[in-house]
Amino acid sequence: MPRMLDVSDEVRAEIGDEEADRLLAGENAPGSYDCTSCRTPGDSEQERTSTVLFVGEETAVLAFAHATCLPSQVVQVTEEQLRGAVRSISGDTVDLDPAQVVPEQAVLGVTSGLVLLAGELHPALVVEPTGPIVRPGTTGLGDDFLPLLIEQGFMPLMELTEVPPVLHGWSVLLAMGRLHAVLQPGTNGGQPVAWWQAHQPLQVTDGWRTAANKHQQVLMFAAPVGSIGRQPREDLLRDALDKAAANGKLVGVAMPLAGT
Repeated sequence: MPRMLDVSDEVRAEIGDEEADRLLAGENAPGSYDCTSCRTPGDSEQERTSTVLFVGEETAVLAFAHATCLPSQVVQVTEEQLRGAVRSISGDTVDLDPAQVVPEQAVLGVTSGLVLLAGELHPALVVEPTGPIVRPGTTGLGDDFLPLLIEQGFMPLMELTEVPPVLHGWSVLLAMGRLHAVLQPGTNGGQPVAWWQAHQPLQVTDGWRTAANKHQQVLMFAAPVGSIGRQPREDLLRDALDKAAANGKLVGVAMPLAGT
């Protein structure tokens, strides 16, 4: 029986017309699967299903997701990431462990939480480096973290009262029900690349994942080292965000879930 599969042009270009046609005809696609985003069961005979191709340096793994969770797309990852657990075309399970990222300077700490804006809960990521970030190619004791982000399109926030604007071209990759990476546009219109990548996929709460699937976007806030800290509760995290904003030390944007 033909499957209700979505195979995007970029996925087709990677796997070839013959393989794509076999998938659409139901020859190689699984009937039931675990969604690579929300990790709940799906059925390609009963509901629209996206093909998501994870491409490493030498290996590619095709996974399946509810079309309501992820669009069909190609996601560039490292070979290390392809040791994670996604379902391939044959239905085999491949271990997908996180990439080991060696930071060039400070490490970017990322915290997930729900932020209440205009009476509605939104999934958010809060990014704070472990040390000052200087502009590439320069030396000194300053911190250029916020100016560099503002140049990329992040908006300075003086208060948290409304959802910040969408930063097009950037996205948040939630796969296997866990947070894997924040992706930024590739050079010269190429494939997105990781701006931040988890050393190991970060577990998020059911409430966070539900809100992310509802809004299909994630809010990302960033502040210089020492502005937020590791807060054990979401109310304390919100207090720290409000203080950073009031002190002119907070930028933020909204990012589509899982990329475009």
